[in-house]
Amino acid sequence: MSLTLPRLALAAGASLAALTSLPAAPAAAAAPSPSPYPFLGQHRGHHHSDTDHLTVTVHGVSSGADGTFEVRCHPSGGSHPAAGRACRALERETRWGRDVFAPAPRDTMCTMQYGGPATARVTGTWAGRPVDSTFDRSNGCEIARWDRLVPLLPDARA
Repeated sequence: MSLTLPRLALAAGASLAALTSLPAAPAAAAAPSPSPYPFLGQHRGHHHSDTDHLTVTVHGVSSGADGTFEVRCHPSGGSHPAAGRACRALERETRWGRDVFAPAPRDTMCTMQYGGPATARVTGTWAGRPVDSTFDRSNGCEIARWDRLVPLLPDARA
């Protein structure tokens, strides 16, 4: 019992020292929350087609939506058959600090299902950042990634 009491006193002292070194107010409360669409505020009033421009190349979609399409946002345009809806889908999925085109993390458990032979590659610039991402429908995670970006990517559900 005599060894336990000094350990408790040491732990209590260390905890008190750690607590007194913390700032009085949390940093999140002091700083304004960032916009979920940082590119909108940065480029407001400027020509956007040079900054939000994507090339989408699709293969193996049974609906005949294969091909290469250009998408410009802010304002919407390009050869994509649904450019305005594609831009809105991208904006809906864009979150501060998260890459909308990022692959599923390596340690993610994905369902073993096959969504068909469709593949796509998206290149260009979105939200001021370069994009070079590939998509397929080889498992549940990849199917979900693809479906989140419909209609930028064609609806490939069988």
